[in-house]
Amino acid sequence: MTPAPATRHTPAATDPAGVLHVRCLPGLSGEGYREVLELLREFSPLVQALPPRAALVQVRGARRYFGADAARIAEVVRLRAVARLGTDVRIGVAGTWAVAAMASARIPGPGGVLAVPAEQVAGFLAPLPVEELYGLGSRQAEALRGYGLHTVGALTQVPPGVLDRILGRRAGRLVAERAHGIDPRPVTPRDLPSSAAVRTGFARQELDGPHTRAALLGLVVRLGAQLRGRGQAARSLCLTLQFAGGTRWERSRRLTEPSAHDEDLRTFAYRLMDAAGLQRARLTGMVLRAEDLTAAEGVTRQLSLDPVREARLTVEAAIDRANARFGPGTVRPAVLLGLGSPPGR
Repeated sequence: MTPAPATRHTPAATDPAGVLHVRCLPGLSGEGYREVLELLREFSPLVQALPPRAALVQVRGARRYFGADAARIAEVVRLRAVARLGTDVRIGVAGTWAVAAMASARIPGPGGVLAVPAEQVAGFLAPLPVEELYGLGSRQAEALRGYGLHTVGALTQVPPGVLDRILGRRAGRLVAERAHGIDPRPVTPRDLPSSAAVRTGFARQELDGPHTRAALLGLVVRLGAQLRGRGQAARSLCLTLQFAGGTRWERSRRLTEPSAHDEDLRTFAYRLMDAAGLQRARLTGMVLRAEDLTAAEGVTRQLSLDPVREARLTVEAAIDRANARFGPGTVRPAVLLGLGSPPGR
């Protein structure tokens, strides 16, 4: 086995708070990824899976047990991954999720460790190209460059409110915090399920028509709410149609980008239904499944520059809050009201 290249670490006196962002090799299998997650749990119970091939580990409480600083623990993790699992990893070590993720992204080659102590965060972030700011979408980066803001350091020098005017209040505030190395999100132990499904049956056999499409929309609304409630996003949708006589039709479609928003899920669900070409086929039920799920926190939200879409996302968030307070399905699209209770409930 080829020896692992040298890594960099900091002494205990400048030890970061202890968040490790671990990136696996791009070609690592799903089984290999799970083996890495199990390895990480040997060092801390606070492991958050970030599928398809990344993870967060909080080792603050593990430092005394192992008698080593966070950067040294990261080196041991990497060495064990190479020796035991035959795969290398890149590990960023810092006091926050975002900075640790940016550190792991800066490591060249197949593996290594890069630690960023608190007193070095500003110097580490300042020269980075603006598009490397964690969570910033390509369209947002393009908008910032259009105003002459080409580096992360430049974002910290503009007066308050400038980023709000360029990106919008919420995104602008988030970008300003990330540019200063601020990210209060905790590491939440999570081994995310790989899929989620909702289903409905028909009281009588149905043809493809307004009632069937409304039922499919009901599945979309339920699935989207489920994913957003679990903090996940889907990379793929699968639609299963059940017909009279017991036959089935099933087709999957990859989303353009991971999403848990009703608008995106509806678009692809309807495309799948169109692809079925039902004509006079009689339906008895449907199953809509979100597959290849990923953590929503790791999904970059692009600046759409579409006020209609932004308004829909705002309304969607308000509906989620209302349904969380008063019960699922309390607020739903008007077309579903004629169906009584949300389909499949």
